Amino acid sequence: MADAYIVGAVRTATGRKNGRLSRIHPVDLGAIVVDELVDRTGIPTDAVDDVIFGVVMQIGAQASNLGRNVSMSSKLDLAVPGTTVDRQCGSSLQAIQFGAQAVMSGTQDVIISGGVEAMSKVEIGSNVRDGLANGRGIPKGERLELQYPGIQFSQFDGAELLAEKYGITREELDAFGLLSHQRATAATRNGYFKREIVAVNIELEDGSKDMHLLDEGIRPNATLEGMQGLNSLREGGVITAGTASQISDGAAAIMIANESAVAKYKLPVRAKIHSLAVVGSDPVIMLEGPIPATQKVLEKAGLTIDDIDLYEVNEAFGSVPLAWAKALKADPEKLNVNGGAQALGHPLGGTGAKLMTTLVHELERRGGRYGLIAICEGGGTANAMIIERMNAVTA
Repeated sequence: MADAYIVGAVRTATGRKNGRLSRIHPVDLGAIVVDELVDRTGIPTDAVDDVIFGVVMQIGAQASNLGRNVSMSSKLDLAVPGTTVDRQCGSSLQAIQFGAQAVMSGTQDVIISGGVEAMSKVEIGSNVRDGLANGRGIPKGERLELQYPGIQFSQFDGAELLAEKYGITREELDAFGLLSHQRATAATRNGYFKREIVAVNIELEDGSKDMHLLDEGIRPNATLEGMQGLNSLREGGVITAGTASQISDGAAAIMIANESAVAKYKLPVRAKIHSLAVVGSDPVIMLEGPIPATQKVLEKAGLTIDDIDLYEVNEAFGSVPLAWAKALKADPEKLNVNGGAQALGHPLGGTGAKLMTTLVHELERRGGRYGLIAICEGGGTANAMIIERMNAVTA
């Protein structure tokens, strides 16, 4: 079986809801990061075998096979196909896994895997609401209703159940939410994100032009008192708007290649995809999946949690990485070291590739060896992956 190498990893800076990226079509956001990969790697525009893009709300601007539309909107040749993946919040991490599997199998040599979500244009849940409004039904069929009678699957409920199960307090959550902003602020001020972020040309409301280069949701002046003053999202609950991920716009993409493509096109080997896993878990608590997914991927790699230098565990809610760290006895100093979705945003289908991009670049900056990424997903599934940094460090 061939090895799969990451040879390029880029992302846009995230935009807040109705913020600086809200006027840009999601397909164009996707094409921007694909073009940047082509430019940075110098790969011929006909050499990519497929474009695999994750997106969750496949309706409106994000419908009609977004992955193919991204490919057609980019510098890639028309002959380069494209497809679209929905594994909820882990969609683009699944796209990376599909890309890696294609390269490892030897059936393809170069894949661009990524994701995008324009949450300002295509609101979360809009596909379900459209179905209800037009008499198309709901996602829960008769058989699922028999298994889970009367239960409306909810990530908000799952976040609370997770906190309760692992004994995570409101105080712990508020402190972790603040830490996310503090770490993201420090990373931005220190320029840690500069190499991974693609400049996006934008037009502001007054008609002026600008470049979008900084993650828009970070609150440098956040305080613990401010976090503590927020109301919980559920009566009697511990999750607040400050300890939930931000609604965001953004895109990211990864180029994956095998050894023969690396040699043929002189591609920079940034990291090797060491092992990957996807699991199902209880759809009611829903967000616990990163724990068994991590256990599975560590076992497959023959590693322990202590062997990993950096962890990226998506902050869909603060209770997710905190429960994950408690269950696995993970070092909190290695967890989301440059902040997470509570500060940097969570553009649903783009988040997996976004986190992978940050992980690759931060491993390079620190000289670490192993990085692990895990993402919880609607429906009680989760993806996890371990990468191993190689020698090349490029722009």
